[in-house]
Amino acid sequence: MKKTIYSELGITPIINAIGSVTLLGGSTQPPEVVKAMEDAQDMYVPMDELEEKAGAYIAGMFGAESCYITSGAGSALTLITAAFMAGDDDDLIVQLPDTAGMKNEILIQSRQRYHYERCLTYAGAKLVEFGSKEKVAKSDLEKAIGDKTVAIHYVANETISDPYALTLEDTISLAEKFDLPVMVDAAGQIYPLENLSKYSNMGADAVAYAAKYFGAPHSTGFAIGTKEMISKIALQSFISYEIRRVRGVGRPQKIDRQEIIGAVSAAKIWMNMNHEDRLAKAENTCMRVASYLEGIEGINVEVQKNTLGHDPHGVRITLTRSDASLLQVQENLKNGTPRIWMRCDQDMQGNFNGTTARISPFGLYEGEADIVGKRLAEEISNL
Repeated sequence: MKKTIYSELGITPIINAIGSVTLLGGSTQPPEVVKAMEDAQDMYVPMDELEEKAGAYIAGMFGAESCYITSGAGSALTLITAAFMAGDDDDLIVQLPDTAGMKNEILIQSRQRYHYERCLTYAGAKLVEFGSKEKVAKSDLEKAIGDKTVAIHYVANETISDPYALTLEDTISLAEKFDLPVMVDAAGQIYPLENLSKYSNMGADAVAYAAKYFGAPHSTGFAIGTKEMISKIALQSFISYEIRRVRGVGRPQKIDRQEIIGAVSAAKIWMNMNHEDRLAKAENTCMRVASYLEGIEGINVEVQKNTLGHDPHGVRITLTRSDASLLQVQENLKNGTPRIWMRCDQDMQGNFNGTTARISPFGLYEGEADIVGKRLAEEISNL
């Protein structure tokens, strides 16, 4: 069925060895999620009621104070930013993204500048960098706080520990001293399960998560935070735009009732599944891929033991030759038959390197690990 639908449009499906990424359409919904969305299709409900009740339900499951379901983690970041700047003042809400006369500076540490910071400036915020590229200290943050500072941004990534970045604990401590809110981009920090309430319980005012990572519709996410913060986010939403007729910046970031129900269903499954089985399956898939790469000269291959976040394990390939590039392998697989999408490693700004790559088990269907392993072996051997 899937192949017929795509081939009718002249599209050849690919094998996804990258993971749950936007450019490949997110993730695959479990059958229970698809069924819940189909059931939601047959009835209408007031969207403000659905948002309120569904958000409260998810917050209860996560052990958080409050939740707002958004159009992805990026949308959550934009709405959080708008809520920091405009609060519950309708005049300021409709003024955005024009921030004249408003506090509009969000502080971001130099070692956490990244591709998705654009989601903050959509709402009209100005990013102010603090610290150096080498190291960030509490004193750097304190010096950066000024009359226009409205919030502090933090990027959470527990799979990559950066000893030279300012910790979230120190960030929150200093923010409390100056009575400033903290927002956290925790898009993929969905495991262990306590991560879904951890950052807000630490004192962050609002935290953004991407729901696609646990099988919800691609265009859904969560803003988790205090009740006061979530109520201000709701004022910026597409629902508030229609019901209150107050023109907030969230109007284009619409989600439908089916997606909200899908997000709730996926969250229920995620909170109750056997994660040991999930992790074992991911590791076995990676070992299958790696088995085809044994003995190939010029590379090191490692099945990663990471179990944190949304994309556990993975096959790490490191090229030890200086006369070749894994970017060529990436391109050849992409244009081969079958089409296989893998991705070489990137820095925080999205720039590729051709020395290291990672194969993710997240998007591989039954039998595809063997196909990926064989094709990788062929292309790397031909470098």
